[in-house]
Amino acid sequence: MYKRGIVQVWSLEQPDWHCKIDEGSAGLVASCWSPDGRHILNTTEFHCSLSLCQLRITVWSLCTKSVSYIKYPKACQQGVVFTKDGRYMAVAERRDCKDFISIFVCSNWQLLRHFDTETQDLFGIEWAPNGCVLAAWDSCLEYKLLLYSLDGRLLSSYRAYEWPLGIKSVAWSPSSQFLAIGSFDEKVRILNHVTWKKITEFEHPATIASKKTIVYKEVEKSPSVETERLSFPPTKALASSLFSTQSKYEISQVPVSLQYIKPVADRANPKVGVGMLAFSADNCFLATKNDSIPNAVWVWDIRRLKLLVVLEQLCPIQGFQWDPRQPRLALCTGTSRVFLWSPAGCVAVQVPGEGDFQIVSLSWHSSGDSMVLLSKDNCCVCYLEREEVK
Repeated sequence: MYKRGIVQVWSLEQPDWHCKIDEGSAGLVASCWSPDGRHILNTTEFHCSLSLCQLRITVWSLCTKSVSYIKYPKACQQGVVFTKDGRYMAVAERRDCKDFISIFVCSNWQLLRHFDTETQDLFGIEWAPNGCVLAAWDSCLEYKLLLYSLDGRLLSSYRAYEWPLGIKSVAWSPSSQFLAIGSFDEKVRILNHVTWKKITEFEHPATIASKKTIVYKEVEKSPSVETERLSFPPTKALASSLFSTQSKYEISQVPVSLQYIKPVADRANPKVGVGMLAFSADNCFLATKNDSIPNAVWVWDIRRLKLLVVLEQLCPIQGFQWDPRQPRLALCTGTSRVFLWSPAGCVAVQVPGEGDFQIVSLSWHSSGDSMVLLSKDNCCVCYLEREEVK
């Protein structure tokens, strides 16, 4: 709860266990877990004045109740990241008008490396899944991506173009072999891990013309109710079904024109460019979203380097995430439905429950058996049934 500066923690295994962290007068900016699940990292504002506002990361131990501090983190989109094995943490920092990266050992939160970056305004950092390379990129005003080793050596740098708005999103493949860069020019560029050069780029046109691409379109239909079931006054269940709608997917015939929203050029943070992208767990697929076409998700075949599927939704995409165990993509659109895609097809799932549960984000459990669905004021855990192998 950012305004109140409070973080609450519950245990799924011990319902009676509860933790409350109160940052007091310090403004809470962000909160996240440490990889071991035993620490909470809160980013807070302190020493704020009209001319200066500093940030600080507080590391709270849930076991020993000890506290550690990390000074000068930078307020950027993605400034605190952990290696996949949980051994190291990288923090973007800003001091004396220069950008730095500090690498800490998570077992004792001691500083391992500290080095400056060749950026004008460091915007984000991301570890490769193998923990050997750290990607850092500049703000959208300058297209620059830098690749550093664990000891702070600059391995390579990449710049696709110079003057227009630059990088908007970055994602590693789980194998660390590919690095995808989403840009404001509505393209995704794929770099390889050997030479750090571009091997291909994917465009996001508003018209899908290739017959080799499947376009799934979400459609809404009202459920049919048998006349014999009608009664007055209607039962609660019947009334709910009468005024509810059901979603399903239909395959559209190409060419298909997707809804394109022309960005407003004179406003900050224009709705343009590839703002979301993520690789599947098996490295075979890449899901992307072009913010100028907010109702669509592109799924690319990385093995063949071509567009495989486009999912056209009725409402703008709020978020998507791959199943960590298999190539299955879950996405939400601010409605009470979860949408799932796999190579076998698509399905729309209505979240049961009373009231209007509008899902704005979701997160898979590491087992792939369940996911957390979040609305503005509530959350629920969705369990997926496994197919039994006979």
